[in-house]
Amino acid sequence: MTAQTWAAVAVFAVTYLLIATERVHRVMAALGGAAAMVLIGATDGESAFFSEAEGIDWNVIFLLLGMMIIVGVLQQTGIFEFLAVWAAKRARGRPFRVMVLLVLITAMASALLDNVTTVLLIAPVTLLVCERLGTPPVPFLVAEALASNIGGTATLVGDPPNIIIASRAGLSFNDFLVHLAPIVVLLMVVFIGLCRVLFRSAFRYDPQRVTRVMALEEREAITDPRLLWRALAVLAMVLVAFVLHPVTHIEPAVVALLGAGLAVLVSGLPSRDYLADVEWETLVFFMGLFVMVGSLVRLGVIEDLGTAAAEALDGRYLLASTGLLFGSAVLSAVVDNIPYVATVSPLVGDLVGSGPAGPQASSLWWALALGADLGGNATAVGASANVVVVGIAARNGHPISFWQFTRYGLVVAAITVTLCWPYLWLRYFVFGG
Repeated sequence: MTAQTWAAVAVFAVTYLLIATERVHRVMAALGGAAAMVLIGATDGESAFFSEAEGIDWNVIFLLLGMMIIVGVLQQTGIFEFLAVWAAKRARGRPFRVMVLLVLITAMASALLDNVTTVLLIAPVTLLVCERLGTPPVPFLVAEALASNIGGTATLVGDPPNIIIASRAGLSFNDFLVHLAPIVVLLMVVFIGLCRVLFRSAFRYDPQRVTRVMALEEREAITDPRLLWRALAVLAMVLVAFVLHPVTHIEPAVVALLGAGLAVLVSGLPSRDYLADVEWETLVFFMGLFVMVGSLVRLGVIEDLGTAAAEALDGRYLLASTGLLFGSAVLSAVVDNIPYVATVSPLVGDLVGSGPAGPQASSLWWALALGADLGGNATAVGASANVVVVGIAARNGHPISFWQFTRYGLVVAAITVTLCWPYLWLRYFVFGG
């Protein structure tokens, strides 16, 4: 590698260390790292702002912005208070039951939406229900972020890396459902068991608070029924457009922005109301992170790693599948899984196309999807949903440190990724798909 490449790797490593140790604010670290990449010539304005592979992924940024605005409009109707009381009453006020209910809702919604949209909708409900029950919200928010990444693995639209894989491999919505949904169901059962162990200190039961919650009437929480129905209609149209992406080919970011504009139009609210819930710090953090990762892509660092792996594993599909599963999990824990998959998927395509077609060759695509989607759970910056949840928690006075998230996420990622290996081996190499 050249001196410039080594310098870029050093900038990325130092920035990541600052984010992990929280010596400086994560936004400051990300922007500082991005600025350093520009100063050493690892990237430039053209690449950072206009290159799809080497710069800021504006699809992700504007998808987040649009959905945050829609959530901001919904916030004004009282719907989140309604859902909080409803969930607490259905779970009879038992914190673990509440967590299971919210985790299952999150996982199922993430399979139909993207996982970022799901956590944007579920997090406000979680904060309210925890406040009502007197339980700490951080374990619930972390569990939901992890569940969103697991549930989103099941479908083409559930996690952004899946959309990239589908485009490169020519896979359909049904392909993802048939090949990944069975293992995701198993992983969710295991994950609920892990929640009982990992978050056991959060399950505080306060009989007096529960009695007061059970006496509440959730319908009284709705403050503006007319706006609620309008906003829900807009949200429904947005969700349908997300699901129809394979047919319409309209980018989710465009759908989200159009939905946000329509929600603002039908609400008649002043801008300060719906913009108050936009996580500006999270959006800026993503921009800095994308510039840094894009710099490594531009210099060929990630491609060199992938090429070396492809050469070492060529033709040996079980070894290649294993390497992709665990290698993708490790790299996605450090580098956001969206640019990682965008870089590695062409190499996987070469591996798949270099030999005879069949279930063993196709297993490489599923290994990449499982490793990238589930490996993102390992750290607070491994997946977009994690970053969004951390931002929401900080804004509401419940900061989640990098290591606080990682000590849970690392366990969940390690166990779920490991369970995927026997699934891949049995399905594609023993039983032939």
